[in-house]
Amino acid sequence: MARHDFEPGRLVIGLVLLGGGLAYLAAADGRWHIPSYLLLPVLAGGFCLAGLVSSLSFAARRRRARLTDRDGQPERLG
Repeated sequence: MARHDFEPGRLVIGLVLLGGGLAYLAAADGRWHIPSYLLLPVLAGGFCLAGLVSSLSFAARRRRARLTDRDGQPERLG
């Protein structure tokens, strides 16, 4: 199986969707009362958080690639 890069934004989005689904299931079962006006903004905030995490991850990978020279060795600063 081919290895792939870890993408923390996808992890966050998965956790947000899983939490939203569990909240809807708990409300449908009657175990937890969630105001309907509250859940959608919380999910939207989770999507924004996932976007921020993805952007930070991309910036960190780009910086690491820039600091590494073509031979795979870290470039000396200074």
